Amino acid sequence: MVNGIVNTIRQNCRRCYSCVRECPAKAIRVDGGQAVVMVERCISCGHCVKTCSQDAKIVFSGIPQVLYDLLPSGNTVALIAPSFPASFPVNYAKVASGLRAIGFTKVIETAFGADLISTLYQDCFEQNDDEPIISSACPAIYNYIEKYFVELVPNLAKVVSPMIAMGRYIKKNYGETTKVVFIGPCVAKKSEYIDNDVDDAIDCVLTFKELKDIFEKLKIDLDKLDESEMDPPHAVTGKSFPLTGGLIKTASIDSDILAKEVIVVEGKDKVQEIIKDIAENKIKSKFIDILFCEGCISGPAIDSGLNYYSRREKVIDYIDKTINSVDKNVWKGEIYNARDLNLRREFTPRNQKKETPSEEEIRRILISTNKFTKSDELNCGACGYPSCREYAIHIGKGLAEEDMCLPFLIDKLEEANLELKSTQNQLQTAEKLASIGQLAAGVAHEINNPLGTIMIYASMLKKEMEKSVETAKRSDDVKMIIEEASRCKNIVANLLNFARQGKLKVSKVSIVNMLQGIVKAAKLNPQNENLFINLNSTGEIQEIEADSDQLKQVFLNIVNNACEAVEFSEIKSVTINISQKDSNIMVDIIDTGCGIPSENMNKLFTPFFTTKKMGKGTGLGLPISYGIIKMHKGDIRVKSAPNGGSTFTVKLPVHLNLQQIIVN
Repeated sequence: MVNGIVNTIRQNCRRCYSCVRECPAKAIRVDGGQAVVMVERCISCGHCVKTCSQDAKIVFSGIPQVLYDLLPSGNTVALIAPSFPASFPVNYAKVASGLRAIGFTKVIETAFGADLISTLYQDCFEQNDDEPIISSACPAIYNYIEKYFVELVPNLAKVVSPMIAMGRYIKKNYGETTKVVFIGPCVAKKSEYIDNDVDDAIDCVLTFKELKDIFEKLKIDLDKLDESEMDPPHAVTGKSFPLTGGLIKTASIDSDILAKEVIVVEGKDKVQEIIKDIAENKIKSKFIDILFCEGCISGPAIDSGLNYYSRREKVIDYIDKTINSVDKNVWKGEIYNARDLNLRREFTPRNQKKETPSEEEIRRILISTNKFTKSDELNCGACGYPSCREYAIHIGKGLAEEDMCLPFLIDKLEEANLELKSTQNQLQTAEKLASIGQLAAGVAHEINNPLGTIMIYASMLKKEMEKSVETAKRSDDVKMIIEEASRCKNIVANLLNFARQGKLKVSKVSIVNMLQGIVKAAKLNPQNENLFINLNSTGEIQEIEADSDQLKQVFLNIVNNACEAVEFSEIKSVTINISQKDSNIMVDIIDTGCGIPSENMNKLFTPFFTTKKMGKGTGLGLPISYGIIKMHKGDIRVKSAPNGGSTFTVKLPVHLNLQQIIVN
């Protein structure tokens, strides 16, 4: 039982967190998206098993031990919990026959154990005039108190459960070598039978579900078996133990609805409330009977599909059919003969409470999950906790993780998706740049030589033609040849810039001074006569490590494009904002131009793509700029809308990792 009573099948867990929400002990920690049970905190109530729709919670099985260890001994007794009619509603009268078919030598009702301990509870009630006494028959209850309300451990009735009482009874009357297997609806019983204070009574615990699995494995069909009675000793009022208030009835304690001295509580939520109230001294009653489930007929392993009322009806029907057949004198004699049986036990504090984080830490955790103000705390409960604050507290206690918050996770996924799309676009652009770079290295040199020859001979021809009046008129045609060849040479020069990518001449560069020079030159350009160009910088912008010439080429390209974009705008304005964010310099170049159509946004950095008039652009300016910025480990982003202007944002690191850069 190394991994505990309840464990998680990780591959089945699907981030629903319903088990986190239902766990009263907050004993489930999310680790890598999977809800993992923390053994030391678990109270084995089984609520996570009931609520898990993915079958991701598994209960430690006693089947192998029973089939391959205990039953082969030939002297194994089955103790059947009195709630069994609720789990076997159709053929509960044949369950005893089925157990004998498996190989159990005797089948005895655990309910007789409830009769045995009834007088001890009477004594607890009658002798108590001080603190409230809490019933201890439910192991999930005393596990919860021992771990999370240690101050209430002295309030637990020092009485064994009916299961332990019957285990000790059988061992005493049939010999210590007799093996005893308890079968019931409760997961927590698996933790009780190995409890150090009572581990002498029971050899193994099976749930009703496990019993059904055994019947199926051994091909035992209850419908084909005869009905048979349980073996003695037979129970009387103890048969009512699985019903709400069954302990009170068995112990003959007055439980009138107006009685102030007794409180009967069932169900997880009410249990948590009453235990908290007892710990805070708000309860003055003498005796509190508590069951973690809504009666044992609602145990996590009942496994019948019936609703609460139908299960209750089946148990009552069984009681009505069998209780009057019990010889009361024989019953009293068996109770009397067990008067020396030790039915007492002790409980031990096993404190698992974790210290609540400070307000400062809680606030820090809330901020880390994008909850900056009270209105950001949606309290949607998707994480399994009732409020964002409770969620933050449990993160601080190490019991939760940030990715359990659904709104936070959605925001992260959206950011990651946008980042992925951006990265994909950048990769596509980088691939295109790499391809054109390879092309440039091979083609540029081949074109340059003939271009040089064309320009030389065209210039010579132009001079010769200008000497004669007859041919001077044709010299303009030769001039056009020279201009077009010169344009081709510029294109080749741009192509060679691709081939040189990967080489930086790094020095200290003042971005502010560089942009001031570019703005000054732009203002002197006659074409920008009616253009307003503003340069703003916030704070003290430090120098950066960069290649000055190449960065200047980038900003010249973008600023010139911005100036050209506002040519036909009513308001002709270009604004350049420089700021520093953390260890990066941010440059925003904003124009009031015509904007960029959405269908062109993904083509901006594609080589040879241009929307300029023929002869005015090569479509290489932005691709080259993109390559230069990437060499500087920076980023370039564009926001634009048709007729809404454009914003180019360039981000550059202040410091370059020179080991990753080829310095010329």
